[in-house]
Amino acid sequence: MQDKKEMQDKMEEREALIDEVIEREWEQFQYVQNEGGRASCQDDHETFVIMRKSQFMNWTQELLESYRQDLIEAEAAHWNLLTEKYARMMESTAPERYAELADMLPKRSKERIQMQEEMIARQIRWEEDFAAKFPGVASTGRVIHTSEDTPWDTSIETYARGEISTYSDRTVGLLKKLYDQMAIDQENLSEKTLRNMTALYGYESLEEAEKQQRARLER
Repeated sequence: MQDKKEMQDKMEEREALIDEVIEREWEQFQYVQNEGGRASCQDDHETFVIMRKSQFMNWTQELLESYRQDLIEAEAAHWNLLTEKYARMMESTAPERYAELADMLPKRSKERIQMQEEMIARQIRWEEDFAAKFPGVASTGRVIHTSEDTPWDTSIETYARGEISTYSDRTVGLLKKLYDQMAIDQENLSEKTLRNMTALYGYESLEEAEKQQRARLER
């Protein structure tokens, strides 16, 4: 009985940590300034929570705690990690605007960039495998590759590069450990994230979501 209680307490503690990280992100997201004014997604708290929670449910406790610290330190320094993330994406989607902002962004070492690119390459392989297995669900999301970016459509690769670049070296190292473990266990992190997401949207399973989406596409 005690073990069950301890397990329940740990689950609740983890859930509270995920919620805290999401709310800290949401608060920073409110201050992201878009070229065309406030974006509609900045008023859609429910979707934001589902998207972020789907990702964070896969993270280790240590990784979640590290990223929470990144957010806390950014707030203390009056720096917005969400603004930084979208600014970094502009290197591909709006290069002229990015050139105006680049000098203001934290610099990353060659070793750090190489590590990030190796992680992103692995993530893209997961995304490609997922899209081949679940093309219906994949069709509802972003395009995969940076080469497919447009000013109005940011790829998964570019989004991942923008986001990972905002993490501290400590958090990136812990994320790499997660990626390495997933590879060892022959698990697809993208598929796990989408399983979380479809469950949070109320589907019985990812397979059921795929079936329904394919039916929609065939109409």
